[in-house]
Amino acid sequence: MPRKLSAISPDWWDYTTLDNDLIEDAARLTLEKLARLSRPGFKIVVYDTLEDFYLAEALEYIQAWRQSTADNPVGICGPIGPTEQLPLVARLVNDLGLPVQSGHFWGMDEWYLEGAEAPVSHPLSFERADRELCFNRIRKELRMPDANLHFPKADTSSYRRSWEAGVRCAVMQGGQGDVKHWAFNDPPRRKGKYKDSPPTPEEYRKLATRVVDLHPLTVAQNARTSGGGNISLVPTQALSVGPWETWKAEKVSIWQAGNHDNPFGQRLTALMISQKVVDAAVPMSLLADHPNVQFNYYRHGLGSCAVEMH
Repeated sequence: MPRKLSAISPDWWDYTTLDNDLIEDAARLTLEKLARLSRPGFKIVVYDTLEDFYLAEALEYIQAWRQSTADNPVGICGPIGPTEQLPLVARLVNDLGLPVQSGHFWGMDEWYLEGAEAPVSHPLSFERADRELCFNRIRKELRMPDANLHFPKADTSSYRRSWEAGVRCAVMQGGQGDVKHWAFNDPPRRKGKYKDSPPTPEEYRKLATRVVDLHPLTVAQNARTSGGGNISLVPTQALSVGPWETWKAEKVSIWQAGNHDNPFGQRLTALMISQKVVDAAVPMSLLADHPNVQFNYYRHGLGSCAVEMH
């Protein structure tokens, strides 16, 4: 039986093409039931305050870099959505006097404009945000050299080599977008070999850092969260770390404060990962096959899936 057409855009795959029973099961999840979806390899943590939530996220940087030495360098791959943890990382490094010169950092993604990565001068540049909110705030005598900061470029070869250069990635952090991606691992267009079904999980997991066409929902979300609602400001392509690199991270840690995905989406991916329901129309569900995944929720950002008229 053919899959449903997307309710968002019939030219794309996304979560609205899933079986209705799965969608209804996700919508029925209460906070208490959601918290019980943990299983071996998948852990759910709920934070009562935003202060605790973002501090815990920042501490993952500190914990990774504390393991790092010149002979055995360790790094973390981090997101722009959210960004609230980044100034906390710099403050912790400075206040603890923690030398992180051997530590590494991978940016997850960047906008792609007219055949090149967005320049650091672009107002939406992810590299600019990482530097201004975190790395430029770390005292120079503590900071890692620029060569240890890896940001994806249009020529992805250098970035991809950095994942094979003997640096251990202790954790890859991420947010979850409206289309259920981490980084910009969006579902594909519904065309060609994927007209009748999305890629198999095995196909999708082979994808490495690359240029990605962004699902319309992703463009709208980034306008909402970063561009004041101005959709015309948001690029329609981006560079994204891939599943190939993600599986090199010892841990994948997803942070959901309720700003980047809605109550339904925050429940759906947890249910799919918990039950090992893997579908490339919901890219986040592929993490069901990673051996160490943690979902972090802000209790008051989970909301409700109850129907309310506003």
